[in-house]
Amino acid sequence: MTLDQLSIGQSGVITAVGGEGALRFRLLDMGLIPGTRVMLQKVAPLGDPMELHVRGYQLTLRKEDAHRISIEPEETTK
Repeated sequence: MTLDQLSIGQSGVITAVGGEGALRFRLLDMGLIPGTRVMLQKVAPLGDPMELHVRGYQLTLRKEDAHRISIEPEETTK
């Protein structure tokens, strides 16, 4: 599954970061590295961008970039 497929409030752990060159390095520099837990906080009214909670801070990311990040979703308990 990719990061852009998360539902609001759902979290997952990054398994791989795709992209080429500068884009991949930018994503990694923002803290989106394999093994990191991310949670989708909210999505803009038109669906793009999305706000994530990563490493104790809020990160806004375009859906196009989020599609390049593979995650393992965490089970939610209700």
